[in-house]
Amino acid sequence: MKELNLQEIRQQLDVIDASLTELFETRMELCREVAEYKIQTGKPVYDREREQQKLKAVTALAHSDFTRKGTYELFSQIMTISRRLQYGLLASHGQEMDTVFSMIEDLKRENVRIVYQGVEGSYGHGAARRYFGPDADMYHVKTMEDAMTEVEEGRADYAVLPIENSSAGAVSDNYDLLVKHNVYIAAETELPINHALLGREDADIKDIRTVYSHPQALMQTSQYLNAHRDWKQISTVNTAVAAKKVAEENDRSQAAVASEIAGELYGLKVLERSINHNKNNVTRFIILSKDPVYRKGANKVSICFEGVHRSGSLYNMLGNLIYNDINMLMIESRPIPGRSWEYRFFVDVEGSLSDAKIRNALKGISEEAVSLRILGNY
Repeated sequence: MKELNLQEIRQQLDVIDASLTELFETRMELCREVAEYKIQTGKPVYDREREQQKLKAVTALAHSDFTRKGTYELFSQIMTISRRLQYGLLASHGQEMDTVFSMIEDLKRENVRIVYQGVEGSYGHGAARRYFGPDADMYHVKTMEDAMTEVEEGRADYAVLPIENSSAGAVSDNYDLLVKHNVYIAAETELPINHALLGREDADIKDIRTVYSHPQALMQTSQYLNAHRDWKQISTVNTAVAAKKVAEENDRSQAAVASEIAGELYGLKVLERSINHNKNNVTRFIILSKDPVYRKGANKVSICFEGVHRSGSLYNMLGNLIYNDINMLMIESRPIPGRSWEYRFFVDVEGSLSDAKIRNALKGISEEAVSLRILGNY
C-alpha cells in the first residue's frame, strides 16, 4: 500500500511539474514582450522597487513560514532568469554596455617608458625585463601607488606591478589601488620567484639576528625563517630595497630575503639558497596602461563591483556569468573604506570584450550592482 501511495504522489508531482514548466515558458514569453517595450522606450531592465513589490505580493499568498521563504526564493530566481533573457534581447538590438575599451594588435614596446616599484634587482624589475626586454627604458619608484600615479599622469607608458603569488595569495593593496587610480590592466606576465637569504661577505648564518624583506617574501619563506626563533623579521617596501639596506648598513647581524641577482648587484653573499617553502613559487605581474585598450586575442577580463548589501545580492550578480556560460577564474573580496562589513568584489573571467556573451554578462552585472568597473582585458 505504501509503495502504491508513493507512486501516486510521484504521478501528481509529475503533473504539477509539467504545469509549472508550461507556466514558466508562458511567463518567459510575456517577459519577451516586456523587453520589447523596454527596447522601444529605453527603460532599464532592472527595476528594484517593482521587483520588491512583486516579491512581497507573491510571498503574502503563501500560508506558512517555510513556504513564504521558499516562495520568495523561487520568484527571486524566476525574476533573475527573466532579466537574463531581457539583457540578451537588448543586446541583440544593439543596446549593449559601452565598455569604452578599444582593441589593438599588441602593446607598443618601442620608445616607451616602463616604471616598476622598488630598485634594481627587485622582482618587479625582473618582471619588467621579462615582458619588455632587457633594453627597455625602465625606471623605478618607491611605492606601488607611485608607479600607478606615474602612468596615470603620463610620465610612464606602462607600470609593472605584482598582483598575486602562488604561495602568499593576492597582493591586496594593489587591488585597492586599482579602484583608486584611473589605470587599466593591459597585459600580464608570470615570474618564477626563488628567494635567497643574503648577508655580508664576512657573515655566517649563526651571526644573523635581523632579517629584512617585503611582507610577501617574508610570508613565502616563513617556514624557514620561523625555524630561527631568535631572528627578528622586519618588513620593507621591496625585496631589493632590503638587500640594498643590508649592503649599505654593513652590519653582519643583518640579512635580506631577496633574489640572488639582487645579491650580486649589492655585493651580498648567498647564505642560503631557495628558502621559499613552495618550490613552484610564481608571482603574477600586471602591466598597467593609462588607456582602456585590449590586445587582439586577450582571453581574461578583470572587473570590480559593489553589490547591494543584502542576502543573495552576490549570487544574483554572478548568475549573469552562469547564464552566459562564462568561466570564473578568481574572486577576491576587499573591505569598502568607511562602510564596516561591506565589501567590493574583484572577479577574473575567461573571455574577451569582443565576445557578445561577455558584454551581455557585464551589462547584467552593471544593471544590478551599485557600481561596476572593468579593470582590464588581457
